[in-house]
Amino acid sequence: MEDFTPISGLIGGLLIGLAVALLLLLNGRISGISGIVGGLLAPRSQDVSWRVVFVAGLILGAFGYMLATGGAIPVNMQASLPVLVVAGLLVGFGTRLGSGCTSGHGLCGIARLSKRSIVATSVFFGVAILTVFLTHHIL
Repeated sequence: MEDFTPISGLIGGLLIGLAVALLLLLNGRISGISGIVGGLLAPRSQDVSWRVVFVAGLILGAFGYMLATGGAIPVNMQASLPVLVVAGLLVGFGTRLGSGCTSGHGLCGIARLSKRSIVATSVFFGVAILTVFLTHHIL
């Protein structure tokens, strides 16, 4: 991400915050991605439409970015497909175990001063820091 600037980060953060606040204020829902997608996998009758619109907005937002900039952001994956699949399954398991994902706890829970979310986000970041340290300096 060599094109990162503090301004782009600020604008992106403000847009995410606005989206989170609007979903909570207008729909009474928390924008944790694992909960939203989980609700699509085990749908309840009148709870599907807003979830579909939310996920479609995520996908369409990526396509909109590609159209506006002329292409996707180049990503260099340094792991094999089986490793990525296992990692994705472990992330899914972790979100269930932690009763939510980083977006739900970090963006929405902390903003509501949820003690559980503050602890969960602290654990997320602590484990991430430890993992990076171990993989870059020990292994």
